[in-house]
Amino acid sequence: MRILMTVSFPVEKANELARKGTLGATIGSILEELKPECAYFGDADGKRTGFIVVNIDGMHQIPRIAEPWFLALNASIRLTPVMTADDLQKAGPDIERAGKKYGA
Repeated sequence: MRILMTVSFPVEKANELARKGTLGATIGSILEELKPECAYFGDADGKRTGFIVVNIDGMHQIPRIAEPWFLALNASIRLTPVMTADDLQKAGPDIERAGKKYGA
């Protein structure tokens, strides 16, 4: 299952690690463990934020992908299941069936 993780770091904690010179290494270490499909960083709501796509085999893996961010950065995390364009194409027949059954 492909998950989009939106990981926001509290300004104070991220500033503390930046001043120590360990912010990049901390994020890099977590990413090395996660082996994400892709990772982008920017801001959201005025906080440093990562937009990271990871693949998991089941919900039991959520602690594996979330806990490092919680523990190292006091991060807020939002997990959103996402699909590729190919996944969406494969879902087409199911969407069409639902549209015929439940659409107005």
